[in-house]
Amino acid sequence: MINTDLNSMIWRQFGASLDMLSNSVAACPDELWDDDSKNPQFWYLAYHTLFFVDLYLTGALDGFSPPAPFTLSEIEPDGRIPEAYSKAHLNVYLSHCRDKCKRVVLEMTTERAEEKCRFRWLEIEFGELQIYNMRHVQHHTAQLNLILRQQTISAPDWVSFAS
Repeated sequence: MINTDLNSMIWRQFGASLDMLSNSVAACPDELWDDDSKNPQFWYLAYHTLFFVDLYLTGALDGFSPPAPFTLSEIEPDGRIPEAYSKAHLNVYLSHCRDKCKRVVLEMTTERAEEKCRFRWLEIEFGELQIYNMRHVQHHTAQLNLILRQQTISAPDWVSFAS
């Protein structure tokens, strides 16, 4: 481990970010989920966020495969996803990502944190990639909450810590 206390602190904050994303997905009314007048659509923003959480927790494209029914289409040149994923599908993906995140962060060693991760769009050490990853979740969760506030006059509350 890097430092048990540090690993735990990172997990509690990253997990809280994922919990906030989960709360946003849960709060989305059905009529807003795949509303074509919104660009991007609510479901897609949630999916995009989870796809990259999963990828960045893996740390490389080699060996990365999201769970079914999801594919690598998010990073393919045409990037076409045939239709909206359901809230149920994204809730399963959220659970997968939360479990993976907790395990990866709590088990991260100094050696793993210092490993170079290379993507076409980014080169970064694995430990910093996880902070970057958490910021990405917060960025898109804030967008989702703004959509909710504008469309429903409500948005989920802040989550301070994950358990």
